[in-house]
Amino acid sequence: MTRPGKPVRVPDVAVGDARLDRMRAAARLLDSRFRIPGTNIRFGLDAIVGLVPGVGDFAGAIASAYFIYEAARLGAPGPVLARMVTNVGVEALVGAVPILGDLFDVAFKANNRNMRLLEQHAVAPDVARRSSRKLLVGLGVGLVLLVVVAGALAVMVGLKLFELISSGRGPL
Repeated sequence: MTRPGKPVRVPDVAVGDARLDRMRAAARLLDSRFRIPGTNIRFGLDAIVGLVPGVGDFAGAIASAYFIYEAARLGAPGPVLARMVTNVGVEALVGAVPILGDLFDVAFKANNRNMRLLEQHAVAPDVARRSSRKLLVGLGVGLVLLVVVAGALAVMVGLKLFELISSGRGPL
């Protein structure tokens, strides 16, 4: 973390790196290359390819893996890479839902998010690492809670069914 007034040293990867420039261009092409006329809504090839049922979202996730691969080669730490994987995973999972998923693809833009995350890492690696850890811990806690609630509901439904069946009023 830097103190106020102290200049931030930007690693070489953030300035003039051809890989980073290619990644920025690819993120724009995949997530925000086109604009719906008369609006500020932007979309890219990822949203267009995502319209193809079954294959489109998988292809988009494969294209998005390029950013994670390059980020790893550029030295991004584990928490940042895990957050990038999470962004791609969320977009792929929600994107698989017909119609709603396609709208989500236009709004979420995982590749642009991952580029901002990588650029944040280049400028302030500690901030990117901490914010990524916090998000991942929050997601982990949320998933654990979801599993616990789903398990509790399954047990409650099972007990109710057992009660109904044993009393002779159940489906069997």
